[in-house]
Amino acid sequence: MPNFCAAPNCTRKSTQSDLAFFRFPRDPERCRLWVENCRRADLEEKTPDQLNKHYRLCAKHFEPAMICKTSPYRTVLRDTAIPTIFDLTSHLSNPHSRHRKRIKVLTDEEVRKIKERRLESSIEQLLAKKDKNDSQDGMETNDDVPQLTPHQRELREFLRSLFEVIVLIGKQSFPLSFHSKDDQDSHPVIMSTFQALLENRINAGDEFLRGKFEATAVNEEYWPATQQRKLLDVCERCVREELLQEVRESRFFSLVTGELVEFSDGQHIPVFLRFVDQTNTLREEFIEFLLFEGEELSAADTLESHVTKQWGLSMEHCRGQAHAASGVLGSRMKAIATQLMEKYPMAVNTPCSTCALNVHLANSIPLTGVQVVMSVLKKADAFFKASPLLQAELDSAISILCQDNVEKGNDLKESCRATWMDLHNVFEMAVDLLEPLLLCMDSVHDNEDLKWNDEITSDAYTISEALADFEFVVTLVVLKNALSFTRAFGKNLQGETLDVFFAASSLTAVLHSLHEVIDNIEVYHEFWFEEAVNLATAMEIPVKVPRLFLRKQQAMESVEIQAESFFKEYLTLPVMDYIIQEVKDIFSENHLKALKCLSLVPAVMGQMKFNTSEEAHADVFRSDLPQPDTLPAELHCWRIKWKHRGKEVSLPCTIHETLHHSDVKFFPNVNAFLKILASLPVLKLGSDQGETGQKRLQAYLLDTPVSHRSKNLAVLNINYHIKMDLEEMVECYIKSYPEDEID
Repeated sequence: MPNFCAAPNCTRKSTQSDLAFFRFPRDPERCRLWVENCRRADLEEKTPDQLNKHYRLCAKHFEPAMICKTSPYRTVLRDTAIPTIFDLTSHLSNPHSRHRKRIKVLTDEEVRKIKERRLESSIEQLLAKKDKNDSQDGMETNDDVPQLTPHQRELREFLRSLFEVIVLIGKQSFPLSFHSKDDQDSHPVIMSTFQALLENRINAGDEFLRGKFEATAVNEEYWPATQQRKLLDVCERCVREELLQEVRESRFFSLVTGELVEFSDGQHIPVFLRFVDQTNTLREEFIEFLLFEGEELSAADTLESHVTKQWGLSMEHCRGQAHAASGVLGSRMKAIATQLMEKYPMAVNTPCSTCALNVHLANSIPLTGVQVVMSVLKKADAFFKASPLLQAELDSAISILCQDNVEKGNDLKESCRATWMDLHNVFEMAVDLLEPLLLCMDSVHDNEDLKWNDEITSDAYTISEALADFEFVVTLVVLKNALSFTRAFGKNLQGETLDVFFAASSLTAVLHSLHEVIDNIEVYHEFWFEEAVNLATAMEIPVKVPRLFLRKQQAMESVEIQAESFFKEYLTLPVMDYIIQEVKDIFSENHLKALKCLSLVPAVMGQMKFNTSEEAHADVFRSDLPQPDTLPAELHCWRIKWKHRGKEVSLPCTIHETLHHSDVKFFPNVNAFLKILASLPVLKLGSDQGETGQKRLQAYLLDTPVSHRSKNLAVLNINYHIKMDLEEMVECYIKSYPEDEID
């Protein structure tokens, strides 16, 4: 984005000029002087942090002595620089023009104070100039920015060119190496992408790089792999620091982790941070891949240490955590979340907004049979998404088996085209789809028309073998019925703000229904098992106890057990116990209090006839508020404001809409409350928030084979929207590796 000058009557922007643009200083006193000299009343309401982040002044508003040019690419201000050159009269010649940057009219007293301050500043500048002239006889100057030698300037320009190439490789997701063919023997040769792009720049006319490398041997790398890794490391750190600075300014955040990602050096966990930035926009950004190893306790300590020491954040400001994982990893991540919550109770463990609640609950059940079902469903979904021809084959199987119910068949076909794991009714759909699915897989595996290659037929055989096992069928049926009690609750949880608010109040009823199943498990299991037997009979699958259990039973010489009793003891009861415990764990007291505070959103207030009691739940975040003592009065005023609004004023329906309402700034406690609530991972990102870091990560993984993946380049690629300051990278490299020299 271009930088626009904030000075009145100045229309310069960075894309139309080579002028330097400078941020407003963070120092409150200096920032006040900048604002005062600008004569813009609208800037007086903003904090130094907001001005530093969003506003700039171009170099035309500073005396030349206040500006230092350290290199062809870097211009800085002296620490004491104050803008003094402004055009405050040209707008008077056109009184009918519209002014976005209105000039403040000063009183006589304000004019007198400004004149006195300018006189003092002039005297200080004269004294500083005299001191500088006296010290030029050999003593060190007191310039804040040291003058660079020709060699240092050359080093910076060279590094800048190298970083441009690295950023290009990262943003375009080029592999670090590729296979080429030698002209002489036509054998494949591994080539460096970095080397190839440098050669391309030289051939395109980059005389500076040509001069640096013209004496290099033709078979020698321009920049060795060890130093390339240093460049990659610096690029990653600078991009991450840009994101982390925004998180620090926002203060409160939530931790979100994803499924393990495979790299050449092992499996890593992707870590995201969710926060509301200074423009009141909810964001979920990818930060880093962390190596996952060690026991749960040490892994929790490692994660905490990384967040606090490496990223410079405080876990005291973490308000939520969500870990999307399944199987063994899911159990370990749950233990890590528990460890963090014991130390930081406000970092509540929640489901992730990108995962249906029923899928999350099934993933959390550490039973082998359940995890087999989840794995097969994911494989089957990916199998049909790989080719439209395979999807057509499944549609044909559905049509054959649903001839008597065309409407049901059409609904199944439509559901199959969605991502299965995103569906709240995935288990209901899977049960209805089971017969057509097995028929389709058998047809693909038979491959009578020779339509499919060996890889596809092999995958079809693997999936069909799993589907044709009675343990798979009964596990799927039990999951469908057990999770039917949480389906509507989970759907509301990912719905609109009003739906989430009412979902928080309905949890008691959900738990009551689940406990009723436990109390009458004999009756419920009998019906569920009968459904599974009928389905298996229709698919010609024999009803039997799992082979592995029979082998163990024979070894122990125990009494033979019937299939119905076995699955009640080893499937239905454990599944119900795990579901109830997981629901209680992820909807803790603090979590529910937070969700009930969604009544702060005006549309929820209106639905409740403005008869809400946020004070009863507000204590959960009271210590995070800027003015907690005035909270009751502020909440009363907030309700009155919306209750007595004009007829033409509509009620904001989401946290995002409320935070962007112009009047929310007059309610600091409400504003802070809403920002914290928005950062909770359980609440969905609005459609106007654009791509999330998780979507960009999935796109990177889909497009990049494991052998070509790089953790450093992944950070650049996934965070392509983040500003990449080449000058900052150069400075960081020189500070990190001062021993590196250019010959």
